[in-house]
Amino acid sequence: MRKPFMAVAAGLLACASAHAAVKEAAADHLVIQDSREVAATPDQLYAALIDIGHWWNREHTYSGDAAHVSLAAEAGGCFCERWANQSVAHGRVIWAAPGHLLRLDTALGPLQGMAVQGVMTFSLKPAPKGSTLTFEYRVNGVTASGLDALAPTINDVLMDQLQRLQRFAESTAKPPRP
Repeated sequence: MRKPFMAVAAGLLACASAHAAVKEAAADHLVIQDSREVAATPDQLYAALIDIGHWWNREHTYSGDAAHVSLAAEAGGCFCERWANQSVAHGRVIWAAPGHLLRLDTALGPLQGMAVQGVMTFSLKPAPKGSTLTFEYRVNGVTASGLDALAPTINDVLMDQLQRLQRFAESTAKPPRP
């Protein structure tokens, strides 16, 4: 990562959603959840979600350029970053249901080096003004992982990413035909 995970946390606090929460945090696990309304249909939101290079924060890339980040939205597909002679697998898709659900096996950023297991789920449902996006990130490790101490920072970073996704989805959503 270009900047240390902890260094950007303070600036991200203002971006956190009112519904975001660290639901559980202990030394060996954490659960982060968020639910928000997005002014885009589930299909439009899913299309924005998988167009990750357009909304992912460049501060949370290894290359410094989110355009190098891609997501192959099919089982086994790579959530990857490729630049110059380097590449990083941030995760892999374990369930893709366009317009409904995307689930990734991913230990993001510094979690990758800690050998923990992370599962990130994006659930999309129709709502009166577009979609309800429900997000969950579950990470498990050993007690020595100290995930409880990292949970607030991880939450702040992820809520920034969700805000960016929401803005991108809403800016690219086309109104329904009459």
